Amino acid sequence: MDILRLLDDLNDLATEQPRTIIGPLTWGLDKEEIAMLIAKVRACLPQELKSAASTVRESERIIDAARNDAALTLDSARKESERLLAEAKIEAERIQEQAKLQQERMIAESEILKLSKSQAEAIRTEAERHSSEMKRGSEKYAYDTLVQLENVIGKVMQNVERGKTELAKSETVNQPVTRERTRVM
Repeated sequence: MDILRLLDDLNDLATEQPRTIIGPLTWGLDKEEIAMLIAKVRACLPQELKSAASTVRESERIIDAARNDAALTLDSARKESERLLAEAKIEAERIQEQAKLQQERMIAESEILKLSKSQAEAIRTEAERHSSEMKRGSEKYAYDTLVQLENVIGKVMQNVERGKTELAKSETVNQPVTRERTRVM
């Protein structure tokens, strides 16, 4: 289909931009005669060739339009992907920030738990120590009370023994029993 284009180029060279050597002659040819011959060649071309040339021009126009549409679509897709990517980055940063806050909260809760366990252990240890001291104190009190009781009972036993001894002496002598008062101390 380039034949029509070539004829147009030949017509332009022969008629519109001639190189003249002498007067209106171009390399020894008459430019009007060349234009007439080109017009005759065009007229002799079959209609199918002209239709094909028209179809080719229309195809080229459609291809150019499709290329423009494809470029616009590609540009639009690129912008949309950039927008989606920006949104995804923002969402990822938001999720990451939430995860960081949750991690910090969990760490704080963990620290509180550790502190609570530590305080509970300290309270338990103090209670055990206090309980041990109270037990030792009560055992000492019981021991001291038993020692005092033992001393009192010992004195009472001495007095009982003395009384028995005196009673035993008086029976052997058969004398009337004089009672002495025994003091308990």
